Amino acid sequence: MRAVVARRLDGPEAVELIETGVPEPAAGQVRIKVAAAAVNPVDLAVSNGMLVEFGLTAPRPQFGLGWDVAGTVDATGPGTQLQEGERVIGVADLLAQTLKTHAEYVVLNADAVARAPRTVELDHAATLGLNGLTALQAVKALAGQTVLVTGAAGGVGGYAVELAKHFGKTVIASAAASDEDLVRRLGADHFVDRNEDLAAAVRRYAPAGVDAVVDAAVVGIAAQEAVRNGGHHIHPQGGTRPPHLRGITVEQLFVNANTEELNELVALVDANVISTRVAETYPLEDAATAYKRLAEGGVRGRLVLLP
Repeated sequence: MRAVVARRLDGPEAVELIETGVPEPAAGQVRIKVAAAAVNPVDLAVSNGMLVEFGLTAPRPQFGLGWDVAGTVDATGPGTQLQEGERVIGVADLLAQTLKTHAEYVVLNADAVARAPRTVELDHAATLGLNGLTALQAVKALAGQTVLVTGAAGGVGGYAVELAKHFGKTVIASAAASDEDLVRRLGADHFVDRNEDLAAAVRRYAPAGVDAVVDAAVVGIAAQEAVRNGGHHIHPQGGTRPPHLRGITVEQLFVNANTEELNELVALVDANVISTRVAETYPLEDAATAYKRLAEGGVRGRLVLLP
């Protein structure tokens, strides 16, 4: 089969398409014939060596690329509930795998897989898992009523806006001025231009500061300054997290792939509560082009590889 990997770890130029054997599922695993696989910022972080630099994984000769997948179950190991031929989504959240979802086939633990939404095509379903789980786990961790979401037009931020509204929060969203209409359609109660002084702008709507921030854009201290004393700061990325200033709890969130919450997201897609967004699709052999496009920035929705 064909698979996309990184060996040199020097950014999009490190992305290679190789020929390799089709992996076999062990007990508790399923093999998925990949129909679509989103490209996420974490894939760039793997390809440029940032995750090694952060100490999140050890160096190795080859890193598999791709976290999100949508496709059909092709084979199962003993002890799994899914059946061959079922449409599924999954998340490959293990960092140190030599083969991952940017491939024609991928093997995942069954507890990181769920049946795909019925109401969207598989290219759209492939954008749900990683970003949706990150946003869902962030929003579930929050206390309080008012929430600031930075990067609200992005993959994680967009889902965080929709999910926070679903859970009854008042949402102040920060993004580029050109994204205001999009962010308001996602459900934001208030919009703040990311080029403004964030804390001052947020206090127009929450004079004492927001109860919490989901810092999807990883703004850091500038986002934390918009949070009230004793509030909550979700930092959804590796590397150094902001300090606990003014009694604010800073939680560094690493996604946990699990069937239960994937099922929750799928139900919300099928109920039209949250939306999937595909920016562009690329054939698998053009993976390096997709990585370069993501590195340029300004993508709204996800770039998706089609084997």
